[in-house]
Amino acid sequence: MKQLTTALTMAAALLLAGCAATPPEHFYSLSNGMGVPAAAAAQAGYYIELPAVAVPQQVARYQMVVSTEAGRIDLLEHERWSAMPASEIGQALSLAITGELGTVDVFRTPTTDGAPVYRISTNVQRFESAPGRYALIDAVWSVRLVGSSKVLTCRSVANEPVGGGYDALVAGHRRAVTRIAADISKAVRGLASGASAGC
Repeated sequence: MKQLTTALTMAAALLLAGCAATPPEHFYSLSNGMGVPAAAAAQAGYYIELPAVAVPQQVARYQMVVSTEAGRIDLLEHERWSAMPASEIGQALSLAITGELGTVDVFRTPTTDGAPVYRISTNVQRFESAPGRYALIDAVWSVRLVGSSKVLTCRSVANEPVGGGYDALVAGHRRAVTRIAADISKAVRGLASGASAGC
């Protein structure tokens, strides 16, 4: 009986030691610190509307999906996005664009009759994370004045070199989002001014 008690005690100790060795989960966000809060009323004289962003199916998960130099794709159980990547990218783009233009995102929000609203559709075709090497976002996006049939469709590829570690990787993706947001903002500003906007 004493031997059984000793064995159970040792098993319990080993189990607790194993639990203690489990690495903690880390959560990351692309929108933290992104953009400058816009004023309550649109300073620009128009609004934007940014519906849900589309992302590739293989990265549509909370866990970070990273690529290695050998071409292997790893799913990191303990390094996670605070929301699904489509939501993270959409929120970060919205904050960066509204901060750049001095307007507000009125997606699913009623607006004043006659107020110009520019709808921005975004399809992320590649969202690549390579720790210690690069963070890449390749997106096709379009801008259209709601109520108009004229659409401007463009592509932005932002490839940011990053240092080691996941904080550096996320910071690289934030820079990539900022670059894409700058391209979209330039197009919106051109369309709103009546100029011949292009990519």
